[in-house]
Amino acid sequence: MKLLDTLHRWTGGLIGLVLALLGLSGTILLYEHLWIGFPGTGDPLRGDLATVATTTERLMATPGAQGIIYADDRFGLHQLRLGKEAGAYASQSGDIVTHWASQWERPELWIFDFHHHLFAGDNGEWVIGIAGLCGLFFVISGVILWWRTRRTFQLRLWPKRMSRPSIVMHHRDLGVVVAPLLLISIVTGTMMIFRPFALGVVAPFGPVAETAKALDPPKYKGGPLAEKPDYTAMLTEARRRFPEAEFRILSLPRKAGDPIMLRMRQQAEWLPNGRSTLWFDAANGELLGARDALVMPSGAQAFNMAFPIHASKVGGWTWRIVLTISGLAMTMLGSLAVWTFWFRRPKTAKQSVKKVALATS
Repeated sequence: MKLLDTLHRWTGGLIGLVLALLGLSGTILLYEHLWIGFPGTGDPLRGDLATVATTTERLMATPGAQGIIYADDRFGLHQLRLGKEAGAYASQSGDIVTHWASQWERPELWIFDFHHHLFAGDNGEWVIGIAGLCGLFFVISGVILWWRTRRTFQLRLWPKRMSRPSIVMHHRDLGVVVAPLLLISIVTGTMMIFRPFALGVVAPFGPVAETAKALDPPKYKGGPLAEKPDYTAMLTEARRRFPEAEFRILSLPRKAGDPIMLRMRQQAEWLPNGRSTLWFDAANGELLGARDALVMPSGAQAFNMAFPIHASKVGGWTWRIVLTISGLAMTMLGSLAVWTFWFRRPKTAKQSVKKVALATS
């Protein structure tokens, strides 16, 4: 038990600040659709084919356009992707509301980049994934260590005093209360970073090999991107394939020969951007293939539920409040763990004797 206590303290001291910042940034992102205050953010969704096709043709004619994240029921503006970090918000009629040349001009973008990549791309994802695994150990070991002190349990939102014993007691008691919420946040977040971990979590739902194959996108090759792709024809074919689905993401090829990708969301899908996908030849708009998310293996469908659970895209305000509690608790527990480990460490016996000697001299 002493070894577990030592590992728990060192884990908190070394990774606690990362977990705290992830908890805080994640909590902020839960409400991003409410504090982006441009005209049109609250407009009702107009998802009919004619409107979407006309707007798509107009927006994709913008110089440098790389794709569109379409408006949905919670956010009434389209997001146009323009180059590496540039972009714009546009109304559902295709009028540009605002644009930016860098993500640093839009707080929701750089907060998202921090929460998902720590501003470090793929390397940042690895750090976050490791932090998630450490957080998982942190929660489980904390519950085990709390059991020894269960008779002194007192639920407080803040430590009684900012002394080390009070902070440690508050840390353990608050931690055991929010442990189930932290586990949900950490497990679902880590699933999106580490594919092997995700496959292990969803293994009870079906064969791992079948799940992994279903999650990997098919490889299609086509011709070079046409000068003026016929987006209307592509959207029409997509609506024919999935009549009740919403248009969610249109992406141009990243390199020559790759297809144009269109993601849609069917009503039964939890994933906000859907996983029902169509691939079109970039040269002539011919449909190369389509994937229906509702007929994917059970393991893949379980994996697709991780993000909406993690980001409060389901469950309405009730689940958003629950995740807010989880995020703020992670922020508090992580920051106080760092504070007590580095700045409120217990005095050694030698230091205590020296202090007494000075006091009596």
